[in-house]
Amino acid sequence: MQNTQDGPITRRHLLAGAGALAAVGLTGAPALAALPAANMEAVVKAAQIDPQRAGTALTPGARDSVLLVERALVAKGLLAQQYVDGHFGSKTVEAYAAWQRRLGYSGLGANGLPGRTSLTRLGEGRFTLTRAIGPGARITFRGKAVNERTRAMLLEAERLAGRTYGVTQGSYNPGGVGASAGTHDGGGALDLSVSGLTSTQRTTAVRSLRRVGFAAWYRSPAEGPWNAHIHAIAISDTDLSSGAQSQVGDYYLGRNGLASNGPDTGPQVTRVTWEEYRRA
Repeated sequence: MQNTQDGPITRRHLLAGAGALAAVGLTGAPALAALPAANMEAVVKAAQIDPQRAGTALTPGARDSVLLVERALVAKGLLAQQYVDGHFGSKTVEAYAAWQRRLGYSGLGANGLPGRTSLTRLGEGRFTLTRAIGPGARITFRGKAVNERTRAMLLEAERLAGRTYGVTQGSYNPGGVGASAGTHDGGGALDLSVSGLTSTQRTTAVRSLRRVGFAAWYRSPAEGPWNAHIHAIAISDTDLSSGAQSQVGDYYLGRNGLASNGPDTGPQVTRVTWEEYRRA
C-alpha cells in the first residue's frame, strides 16, 4: 500500500481523487456543464401545430425543446416572459420571425419557422441541436420547382401506391397559384393530377402521401375555384409559407385545411413527418 503525508492511500482515496479530477478537468479548471439539447424536429412540428390550436395545449414531446427556444428569445428581448410555456404559439412564431430578421433574413427565411442556421445561432451558449432537419436544395422536378426533400417524399409515396402522379403545381411560386391562399409560395407544396383516377385510386394516393409525411387532401371543384386535384404539403419543410404552415396544423388537428375549417374526411393514418417515417 502506498503512503502519502496524510497516511495510506486506500481504494476510497483513489475513487475520491478520480471524482475530483473529473470535476475540474485535466487543466485544473472547473468542468463546464454540458448544454441542454433542443430537438429541432419537435420544435418545428410544434411551430406548425400550436398556432392553430384553440388553446395553449402542447405538442407531445416538444415542451422541453420549445422552452429552450422561448427562453433564448426572451434573452434576446424578442419575447415576453409570460409566453415561456412550451407552447409554440403565434407570439413565439412572431418572436422567432423577428430573430430571423435580426440575422438578416427576409421572405421565406423569416417565416417564423425555425431553420437549422437560425436555430443554431439562437442556441449559441444556451443549447445544442439534435435531429436537425432541412429541405435540401431547390430543384426542378417534372417541370416544377420543388426541393430535394419534397421530391424524395413524393417518390416514396408513389412507390407505396404503385403509381406515378403528374405534378400540376409545385413550390416556390409566390403569387402564382391564385386559389391556393399562398400555400405554394414557399417550399413543400404540391398539387397532383387526378385525371383518369377512380375514387379508390384517389384515396390510395392521398393515403400514400400521408403515410410518408404529407398533409394531403383530395380537393373537389365543389370545395373551391379549382379543378379536381390532390393538394399536399410536406410536414416540417422549413421553407413552408405561412399558409402552408397553417394547413399542417389543421391536418394534425383533424381539419380540412380550407377556410371552411371543416373536418378532415380523408383516409386516416398515423400522422408522421418524413423523418419519423424513415425511422419507423
